[in-house]
Amino acid sequence: MTIPLWSVLFIILMPFVLALVSDYIRFKEFGVFDNEQPREQVAKLTGVGARTWAAQQNSWEALMMFAPAVLIAHVVGADPIQSTYAAVVFCIARVTHSICYIFNLSTIRSLSYFVALGCCLWLFLLSSKV
Repeated sequence: MTIPLWSVLFIILMPFVLALVSDYIRFKEFGVFDNEQPREQVAKLTGVGARTWAAQQNSWEALMMFAPAVLIAHVVGADPIQSTYAAVVFCIARVTHSICYIFNLSTIRSLSYFVALGCCLWLFLLSSKV
């Protein structure tokens, strides 16, 4: 399996890791983990808990952008070195995005979002050159 394909797996796992962190913070904030009405409890989160939940939700959205870009590049035989660079930079940008989301660093978070978006566009551009 190529590095870009491994990166898709990494990005698939990111929301689950963020969900675990969010659940830990939710338990810490409320003293109980409401598994019967989790969405209602999550809606009451504030501060770092709310931001961690938002980072997790945003990670799902990023996956929907990244996976097709990598898969199309792979299927059409786009330059493997350039595809690897784009995938690795995407993963770094998404980790940075989540950390910045949690710690409320909005400017860097926005920049990392656009870097990740640029990586997806880069993968599509590479795919179009084949």
